[in-house]
Order: sequence, then structure tokens, then C-alpha cells
Amino acid sequence: MTRFHLTFGGLLLAMLLASLDQTIVATALPTIVSDLGGLDQLSWVVTAYLVGATVTMPLWGRASDLHGRKRLFIAAILVFLAGSALSGVAGSLGELIGFRALQGVGAGGLMTLAMAIVGEIVEPRERGRYQGYIQVVFVLASVAGPLLGGIFADELSWRWVFYVNLPIGAAALALIATALDLPAERTAARIDYAGGALLAAALTCILLVTSWGGREYAWGSAEIAGLAAATAVLLGAFVARQRTAAEPILPLRLFREPVFVVVSAALFLTMLAFFAVVVFMPIYLQVVEGASATESGLLLLPLLLGGTVSTFAAGRVISHTGRYKAFPVTGLGVMTAGLLGLSQIGTGTSELTAGLLLAVFGVGFGLVTQVLTIAIQNAVDRRDLGIATASANLFRALGGAVGVALFGAIFAARLGTTSADAAQLHRVDATEVASALHTVFLVGAPAALLGLLVALTLREVPLRGRPA
Repeated sequence: MTRFHLTFGGLLLAMLLASLDQTIVATALPTIVSDLGGLDQLSWVVTAYLVGATVTMPLWGRASDLHGRKRLFIAAILVFLAGSALSGVAGSLGELIGFRALQGVGAGGLMTLAMAIVGEIVEPRERGRYQGYIQVVFVLASVAGPLLGGIFADELSWRWVFYVNLPIGAAALALIATALDLPAERTAARIDYAGGALLAAALTCILLVTSWGGREYAWGSAEIAGLAAATAVLLGAFVARQRTAAEPILPLRLFREPVFVVVSAALFLTMLAFFAVVVFMPIYLQVVEGASATESGLLLLPLLLGGTVSTFAAGRVISHTGRYKAFPVTGLGVMTAGLLGLSQIGTGTSELTAGLLLAVFGVGFGLVTQVLTIAIQNAVDRRDLGIATASANLFRALGGAVGVALFGAIFAARLGTTSADAAQLHRVDATEVASALHTVFLVGAPAALLGLLVALTLREVPLRGRPA
């Protein structure tokens, strides 16, 4: 096996860890609360990881542009493993929340730097194939996370949700440390920590609004209004800082690149639509179809298979032709059709029909995000590769967070509840749940359609490199 393949294997393992821990905790939460207590802080076990990962992505990306990616990637793995080990031995919910935030900080580096390193070691024309592998790992983790979390909580202990990361992370660390060979960066430039702090604070406020709005606090409450106002002030201060900083954490010149703006908006809308399906189809399968948590995870496999096939197909065609714009346009159109189809499912829908619709949606999704990542990496200078990749991941993460909040609020409003707690949902009539999900998917479809319209404006920059 070549040094390249060993390196890429390490990158895939790191992405698996970071992606898996976004969802693996969800089905173990009831067991965690029964052991540690703290029901009123339950949502923070998920939110802390999301905030830690999202707000540090730009810092990891910019730091890697200035000081090299290998040692920072190794540092991100070590931070993630430390957070995982500490989460596994947490003695209270407060400790677990803090350790999950640390884990999230490491995950922000794993997700950002893995994609940036692919951008360094693979020619643009070949990236479709290799970014496709990363895309498959992301979808696999999104689907398998809840399934594995439930199995660990039921059969072993909820602590194994975190312990399972340790051997996988150790393998990733060994592969990256020994096989990855990148030129050492030498620069006297200093990271704009003040700008990073302002951006992190603004992103934290945005994520708290989306996490708390309609759940912890009413959308019109003083708390949510205060967070929204703080977001506006912090973003304004951040922009002002970026105009004067010698090495800005997020160079404003990137926003003068049309490809950067279009890709960021399209990724946001794509992930918003994606989470409508990933989060709410398990509810349909469990409450309406009567599937168990484990069965609902298995019934999501058509989405994974559809995404896998289309991802690899797109990557190979891009490698041969060097053309890529048609894929996100087509993919978002197929995602729109899939969501419209899912909006029609109900109590009389067969598992076969639901599976076919999930496969259609998965095929569409597989044509979009990894191709957009290629587009953004191909359009920027090498000096901005890390921060451009981090920004792509940032808008992906924000799209997912806003999607979960938006569709959660719509779902709860249609049911007349304030929560989507599984135990509560099983007491609601299946027809009512199906009707609420109809609205969720029907609202998700225009988000994907808007993403399609945005993708149509993408300027296709020829991919560098030899035809495959």
C-alpha cells in the first residue's frame, strides 16, 4: 500500500469520527440522563459538540494556511481523543457537556483539515473521486450514528459511545503521523485571534438561537431577541476587524470571488434540506411505520446507497471531463423531487415506497456537496485553501443547525407541542405525526429548489490537472 493510500485512509478515519459523533449520542441520551441526571440540560450534550466544532472551523482553517496542516491535524486528533476519553468517564452531566465541547473543538479541525489536505495532495481534476469517499463517510456516519448509539446504550454502556472513538482515532493518528508528507510552512504571520474570538462569539449566538428558539425559549422572548441582537453587533465588529487585521481569520477578499459566495449559499441550503430527511424520517419510520430505533436506522440504508452510487459516479465523470457544474444543479433538482415525494407519504405508505423515495433523495444529495467543495478549492489561491475549505464546512454546519431548528419548530407547531421527544410522540396519533411530517418535507422542497437556482449561477472554473 502506498504512502498516499495510507494517508487517505487516515483522513477517512478522522472524518468518520467527527461525523459519527454528531449523531451517535442522540439515541443514547435517555440512558445517559437516567444515569447522570440533569434532564433540564439534556440538549446541551448535543449542542456543546455542535458549537465547539462550528465556531473553531475558521480558526483551524486559517491557522493551517499560515503554519502548515500536518501538525495541526495531529493536534486536532489529539484534542478529539482527549474529549472522547473524558466524556467516557464523565461523572455528571455538566462534566459531559464540557468534555463534549472539547471533543467538538477537535472535530472542527478534523472536518476542516481532512478536506484541505485532500486539496493539497490530490490534483483538482482527481478530487471528485477522493472527495466522494469523504462524502460517503459523512452520509454513512449520519445514518449509522443513531443506530450504533442505540446498540451501545442497550447492549454495553452509553460510555462506549465515546470509548469506541479511541482505537479508531489511534489508528488515524498513526497513519497521519507516519504517512502524511506535506512541506513545512514557514511564516512569521500571526493569527488574528481577536477576529477569531469575535467570529466564534457571533456563531455561538447564532447556534444558540437555532438550538433554543421554540424549545427552551419562545421565538419572541427577550432571551432570543437578545441573542439575535448580540449576533448582529458581533458580526459587525468582526467585519470591521477583518478590514484592518494584517492576517484576517476570514479574508473579506474571498467574498469578492463569485464562486466562493455561490458555493457557500448552495451548501447552506443543501444541508438545510438534507437534515429535514435525516432527522425526521426516523420519526416517520418509528411512529408511523412502527419500526424500532435499530430498524429505522437500517431502513435509512437506501439513502446511503443512493448517495454512494451517485457520489462515485460524479467523481469519475469529473476526473475524465474536468466539468462539474451540471452535478450540483442536477442533484438539487433530484433532492427537490425526493422531498416532494416524501411529503406525500402517510400511514398507508409501504416501506418499499418510502425506501425508493429515500434512494432518490440520496442520489441527489450525492451529486452536490463534494462537487461544491471541489469548486471552491479550485477557485481560490493556495494561500487560502484552508480557510476556503473551513468556510465551506462552516456553511454546511450552519445549514444543518438552522435546518434542524426550522423543521423542528414546524413539526412541533403542527403537532401543537413544544418537543419532539420520542416518548411523547408515541402517544400522538400516527396520522397526526404523518401530517406534521408532510409539512416538514413540503417546506424542505423549496429550500432545495432555491439551492438549485443558486447553483445555476455558479461560474465553472476549469479544473487543473491531467484527464484521468
